[in-house]
Amino acid sequence: MKEAARQTRTYLMRLFKKHGFNPRTDLGQNFLIDLNIVEYIVERAHLDERDVVLEVGSGTGGMTTFLAQQAAAVVSVEYDSNMYQLAHEATADLENVTLMNCDALKNKNNLAPAVIETVEEKLAEEPGRRLKLISNLPYNIATPIVSNLVATNLPWERMVVTIQLELGQRMASRPNESHYGALPVWLQSQCWVKFLKRLPPTVFWPRPQVFSAIVQLVPNVDRRRSIEDRPFFQDFVRRLFQQRRKFLRSVAVGMYRKELSKPEVDRILAEANMKTETRAEQLDVDTLVDLSNRFYRAVSEVVVIDSETNNNSMASGMRKLAGD
Repeated sequence: MKEAARQTRTYLMRLFKKHGFNPRTDLGQNFLIDLNIVEYIVERAHLDERDVVLEVGSGTGGMTTFLAQQAAAVVSVEYDSNMYQLAHEATADLENVTLMNCDALKNKNNLAPAVIETVEEKLAEEPGRRLKLISNLPYNIATPIVSNLVATNLPWERMVVTIQLELGQRMASRPNESHYGALPVWLQSQCWVKFLKRLPPTVFWPRPQVFSAIVQLVPNVDRRRSIEDRPFFQDFVRRLFQQRRKFLRSVAVGMYRKELSKPEVDRILAEANMKTETRAEQLDVDTLVDLSNRFYRAVSEVVVIDSETNNNSMASGMRKLAGD
């Protein structure tokens, strides 16, 4: 395998001049030019021959070549056709790299099916393969990429990503902190989130207007297993934190007004030892998981009863029609 090109600022400026186009800031094209940072990210990935790496934002292929030297396979996704061409040139001799020129997202709530399918194919090629997301993520898609990968059933084992500093702080935030909300609760309910390093704009070219961060996520299996229904929990925390400073009782009554009466909501909160003046932003992740499970069971019982009632009504109606 050939040695990875050392994509310094000078190298990238010459490369873009040669091809006659410039990085697109609207797509978050800020390339890591501090090679020590690139090597640090790859080192924290703990890669070996069992790993399938998903990289979102191939860029010029600089990090892709480093990843390919240690992983079994790299699936690298690049939306911009110009960047895709540069990444293709940089990785042309690397047989374990699959480049995809497409959007990594189907929509804000789902990864693109083609990306998932390609990753699954690479995982299936050898028994015991593991998935890792290792990326210098474009700022504008960092949140949905990370949160949607957590939402899938893909067997991911580690994420090491560069993201905007504020987002990194939000992911690792705790109750009563300004950044605490639905995203950190969703991630921390299923992952160990670790803030690794703060990055100044000078380690990128072109320089972004904000600081960045390297964040690591690994699965928290026990916490994830405690969530009785993940789609319900995701919707629960999203809606709850839309009104984070309102009293929890008021928000819950509004959320489930079609399924549960006020006395039923009060019963659930009382059984969970929730005070009437409690707010969502004050609750830790384990408490929110427990509360979601309680509402899930209560709402599910209502749905089952309604279904049985409808089935009985339908059967009664059929009998009447048969009698007629």
